Amino acid sequence: MVGEEIGMDCRHIKFCTDKEKIDLNQLLALYQKNAFWAKNRCLEDVTVAIAHSNPVISVWDNKRLIGSARATSDGIYRATIWDVVIDAEYQGLGLGRKLVETLISHPLLNRVERIYLTTTHQQKFYQRIGFVENETTTMVLYNSYPNPEDLLKQSQNLEEISLNR
Repeated sequence: MVGEEIGMDCRHIKFCTDKEKIDLNQLLALYQKNAFWAKNRCLEDVTVAIAHSNPVISVWDNKRLIGSARATSDGIYRATIWDVVIDAEYQGLGLGRKLVETLISHPLLNRVERIYLTTTHQQKFYQRIGFVENETTTMVLYNSYPNPEDLLKQSQNLEEISLNR
């Protein structure tokens, strides 16, 4: 049972799969308080990230958001887990493990061949859930926010190219 080993009664803690119920201001505050990798995120960007993720799992202590994780996937071959976070006051109770297990057992992910994630310091945590370190090269493109005017020019150029063919 979650929280049993520490003696905390966690029966009132709920896991929710409805991303529409997430208070995005609470989510941003959770990130800023508990995740060094998300300290500089803004509400607009978090809103977009949640909108484009499915599933999104949230963890609640009554009306207080205490945890969240999200994923993106093609539903069959690949998925990536993003932004796993549990409020520091609730860490060590098994909620993080339950959160990740709830996410990977979701119907949108439970048939996926490979589920990826990136972590800086939590390798042992994810290994206990069944993840293994990937021995292959991981590639990344650091893409800066594009200038909207440049995007407009690029799309106009693409239209001209496709019309000329």
